[in-house]
Amino acid sequence: MDLAVVLGFALMVYIAWCIGANDAANPTECAVGSGAVDIRKALILFSIFVALGSITQGWMVMKTFGGGVSEMRGVQDALIASLSTGIWITTASFLGMPISTTHSAVGGVLGIGLAYTFMYGTANIKYEVVSKIIISWITSPISSILVSAMLYIALNKLYAYLSRKGRPPDKIFKYLMILSLVFSAYSFGANDVSNATGVYVTFLRISGIYVGGIDIMTAVMLAAVGAFGIILGGFTLGRKVITTVAFKITRLDLISGVAGELSNALVVWLFTTVPYILFGYGMPISTTHASVSAVIGVGLARGGLKAIDKSIILRIVLSWILTVPLTAGIALSLRILTLSILGV
Repeated sequence: MDLAVVLGFALMVYIAWCIGANDAANPTECAVGSGAVDIRKALILFSIFVALGSITQGWMVMKTFGGGVSEMRGVQDALIASLSTGIWITTASFLGMPISTTHSAVGGVLGIGLAYTFMYGTANIKYEVVSKIIISWITSPISSILVSAMLYIALNKLYAYLSRKGRPPDKIFKYLMILSLVFSAYSFGANDVSNATGVYVTFLRISGIYVGGIDIMTAVMLAAVGAFGIILGGFTLGRKVITTVAFKITRLDLISGVAGELSNALVVWLFTTVPYILFGYGMPISTTHASVSAVIGVGLARGGLKAIDKSIILRIVLSWILTVPLTAGIALSLRILTLSILGV
């Protein structure tokens, strides 16, 4: 069997595990923090619907690793970019810090491009992709904070209205919370599994094994393997990040939980859809940034600055800022080392 196939498959599973370890919090943190379900039940629901989303729709997106930020010239480039990405995501997950796996991948590939620039003076770095990501660091969190705060105010009024009418608002909001978790997990599987399968696709393309389109059956199988890795990551290490976002940023109840989860889904959808309609492409935003910012937004709406833990938020924002530079730095160092010592 071709070495590129073996390496690509192994790294696909590893990156999928990394995604699950860090991003399992995105669809689950509001449900857990609000008390609608405990972490174990949230992870079970996450697993079922991530698998369902991956298998039924995840095959539709078979993209290359790193969002095309720079050209990768060989298997060595893809290997180092993937490892650099995985190292940072794993480290952040052990620390309980929610970061963007997509931005980590972009940083890894960017580091490869910078290594060629440093060694040979030329590299095909697409700075327009990098600029879009930098813009999304500002627009995505601000949008999520504003939308979640407005939704919290509206849902608070709905809760009061239902109470006055003698209807059980807690029961209704609990169902809404679980439905939001289920839908978010399904969407997560349908969209984000491609971040893992993209590793394998990239290896096959670079090695010349894959030059055309992948047939549907193969794509479904890759999505299923990616889903397995994501689920495994969620169960083995996902609790750390879930705990950070669910309990340490602000106190969540059913109203704030539903507002946070709905605003997260709405912002991601808007940033994907509206720019596509206007300009022909979706804005590359981080679901993690949107998710965490939504929790911050409901905390601010509920009690102002005193209702949020500013030290935790500062640590999270710092990890966001460092994600691309750190993964790029790791990849840059490793690639220069291999080019200098091994010549490949």
